Amino acid sequence: MRTIEILFWVFLFVVFYTFIGYGMLLYLAVKIKESLHKNNPIVPYSELPDITLFITAYNEESVVDEKMKNSTELNYPKDKLHIVWVTDGSNDMTNDLLKRWDNVTVYFQPERKGKMAAMNRGIQLVHTPFVVFTDANTYLNRDAIYEIIKPFENPKVGCVAGEKRIVASDRQDAAQGGEGIYWKYESALKNLDSRLYSTIGTAGELFAIRRELYREIEPDTLLDDFVLSLRIAMDGYKIAYCKSAYAIEGGSSDMQEEEKRKVRIAAGGLQATWRLRALFNPFRYKTLHFQFISHRVLRWTITPLLLFLLLPLNLVIVLWEPSSMLYSTIFILQVLFYITAFIGYMLQRHQLKIKAFFIPYYFLFMNLNVFKGIVYLCNHHGSGTWSKSNRKNIHTHE
Repeated sequence: MRTIEILFWVFLFVVFYTFIGYGMLLYLAVKIKESLHKNNPIVPYSELPDITLFITAYNEESVVDEKMKNSTELNYPKDKLHIVWVTDGSNDMTNDLLKRWDNVTVYFQPERKGKMAAMNRGIQLVHTPFVVFTDANTYLNRDAIYEIIKPFENPKVGCVAGEKRIVASDRQDAAQGGEGIYWKYESALKNLDSRLYSTIGTAGELFAIRRELYREIEPDTLLDDFVLSLRIAMDGYKIAYCKSAYAIEGGSSDMQEEEKRKVRIAAGGLQATWRLRALFNPFRYKTLHFQFISHRVLRWTITPLLLFLLLPLNLVIVLWEPSSMLYSTIFILQVLFYITAFIGYMLQRHQLKIKAFFIPYYFLFMNLNVFKGIVYLCNHHGSGTWSKSNRKNIHTHE
């Protein structure tokens, strides 16, 4: 029984550290660092550099005009902003609609090989010093390009992560509400990571790199943004975080679509963990190693398993020591959490929108999909093509 108790506390610590403790430790470390070393303010470029706004798209006819309108309204010199679409395999009206815009370059080939193959091909035709990647169905704030370029004044910065924001609505369901809450917390962690040393990965909705640092990525890569940015960090550069440059995106249309997205991310996380395994060397990567393990690896590997083992372990201890108030209280709290999550699930099925129940439901939903991600990865046979998740349309943006 002593062994089971030790396992329980170890598991509980790992779960707490992964989802809450790391954020607390990160916040404390940043405050100590910034009290000892004042950050030098970023001095914007006196002469703005040429940049390429790089959009990889497959059958995006429903958003082409809105995306182009948003892109042409960005607050950046028109002669220095080069808009590129790579539309390999698109067989809808995407290319025809793009022909109506005279300030865009389209690279198209009929064969669809997947997003990474399209990125690897398209980037060879880009010659500006900086490349800003964004998705076709996301909209950037007017100053996004101007702001995301600023951190590159520091020669140690090789990549800049923009902020992802899920558009809010008065009638959010669990998919929108859960994803929105998750990204607010994730954005806060990314900001703290950057202030400590380096952001751990980027969101594909908006990030920028030095063109010279792009390295061809394996065509079957599931999380292209994460692998690309972390490999730049592994080359000795930092990933800065720029919350004043943000991409607005609608939430998943429903939980089925959100599940598709989460399963793919979980599978991609496991794949990336293996492909970036050199980061497990603490002597070479030091702070980057610590951040990588704490912020990403634990979430994608052992923590979900330990989370779901806590309840049966707790039950065994309570049955063995029914007089223990501590273990009984923890067990009751766990049961209440699962009940609340189940209520959230039932409310979602009946389309009743009570946000208070979305958090436990979405939290367990997110961790369950890690196991589905393992199955997805086992069945992923090197194909670089992807199936998009349907998202809520947004027609207003800043």
